[in-house]
Amino acid sequence: MVIYGVALLSFCMLAGVFVGDLLGDLIGVQANVGGVGIAMLLLIVLSNLSHTRFTLGEPTEKGIGFWSAMYIPIVVAMAAKQNVIAAISSGWMAIVAGVAAVAVSFAMIPVLSRFGKGEQHDS
Repeated sequence: MVIYGVALLSFCMLAGVFVGDLLGDLIGVQANVGGVGIAMLLLIVLSNLSHTRFTLGEPTEKGIGFWSAMYIPIVVAMAAKQNVIAAISSGWMAIVAGVAAVAVSFAMIPVLSRFGKGEQHDS
C-alpha cells in the first residue's frame, strides 16, 4: 500500500533532519548539515533492505518504490531552487560560476559519450 511508502519516507526524513541538526550542533553551525542527504541514503538502504529481509506484499512494495522514486527528484528540485536564490542574492560571481559549471558539463557530454561506444561482447 502507498501508505507504507509514506510512513517509510516520513521516518527517513525525521531521522535525517534529527541527525543533520545534531551534526550542525557538533560542528558549531546553527543549521541542518546534510539532513536531507542522510534521509535519502537511509531511504535507499531501508527500501532495498525490505526486499532482502522482509516478505512484503506487492502493493506494499509498489508504495515503497513509488515514494522512494519520488523523493529524490523532489529534494533535488528544492535544493536547486535554494541554490539559485542564494546565487542571485550573492552577486555576479556566483551566477558566472554556475553558468560556467553548466557550460563545462554540457561540453563534456560528447567526450564522455565516446567511452560507451566500444564493442560489446555478449557472452
